[in-house]
Amino acid sequence: MSRTLGTVARGVRTPIFREGDNVVEGVVSSVLTALKENGIQPHDKDVAAVTESVVARCQGNYATVEQIAADVKAKTGGKTVGVTFPILSRNRFSLLLSGIAAGVEKVVLMLSYPSDEVGNHLVSLDQLDEAGIDPWHDVLDLEQFRAAFGKVIHPFTGVDYVDFYKGIIEDAGAQAEIVFANRVQTVLDYTDTVICCDIHTRQRSKRLLKKAGARVVLGLDDLLTAPVNGSGYNPQYGLLGSNKADDTRVKLFPRDADVVAKAIGQRLSVATGKRIEAMVY
Repeated sequence: MSRTLGTVARGVRTPIFREGDNVVEGVVSSVLTALKENGIQPHDKDVAAVTESVVARCQGNYATVEQIAADVKAKTGGKTVGVTFPILSRNRFSLLLSGIAAGVEKVVLMLSYPSDEVGNHLVSLDQLDEAGIDPWHDVLDLEQFRAAFGKVIHPFTGVDYVDFYKGIIEDAGAQAEIVFANRVQTVLDYTDTVICCDIHTRQRSKRLLKKAGARVVLGLDDLLTAPVNGSGYNPQYGLLGSNKADDTRVKLFPRDADVVAKAIGQRLSVATGKRIEAMVY
């Protein structure tokens, strides 16, 4: 007899997780209750999955703009800092930029174009063609960018991210200079101190900058790797993977996620008599 069903995923309703809660106890209790109340028989190789956000929230793994600023100032010297290739995101980057800017005197913000690394477009390829601009060769300042493309309103958010990010920097008390380029080494024409804010290509960016003679090269994964004035932290990922928690704090990626996953899997396996695995995603 052939199988007609493959993998089945079920969402488990849980109580609200809050800072200080025992995430292992909460997940295990919720899953066991759901199995019992719905008459579901667990099987070997079943997987219980919990989001990283829940784990980080229970750990209280948060950092404020002021704590980010303190780390940035300590690690860069707090003068002119290049901030290269950030994604265009209010949730993922706006508070990070505010913290960076609050820790320095000037930010040279270098945006990739026509889009960021995850595909959020500043301008279209057709606009580049019409303007006769080669994004792999041409370096634009803000005046040149505006002359070629005018305002660039994101079609879904309605935000002009160029103005939005410039305003964040200035509101934090730093001077802002905006550059549009796609070779990370270009930022060294403005400063020898750089925070690489790209995600998937960050190691390459760091390598190219160091080879080109940069004095200080950091990534988001090099900030908040240890507590700063009582902040949360992540020794491996730092600010990488963080997102906005409220108007003044970001939630960092959780620490020791493998320990949490193993504990959940072991507890569920003992309780059910089946080999249950767990993951934090």
